[in-house]
Amino acid sequence: MFAYELHRTAHAELVREAAAQRLGREAARAAKAARAAKAGHREPEGRVSTDRDRYARIA
Repeated sequence: MFAYELHRTAHAELVREAAAQRLGREAARAAKAARAAKAGHREPEGRVSTDRDRYARIA
């Protein structure tokens, strides 16, 4: 029974650690989006290329 309790405690700690890392990544992503919005960029997720940008013009 003691081994089971140790396992549950370790599992709970790993779950808390993963949640903290996830929260940190979300905060960093939000900060990056806020900086981009403040700088005047309209698209915080990045520019989407169009077909005109992708292919060379035919003569």
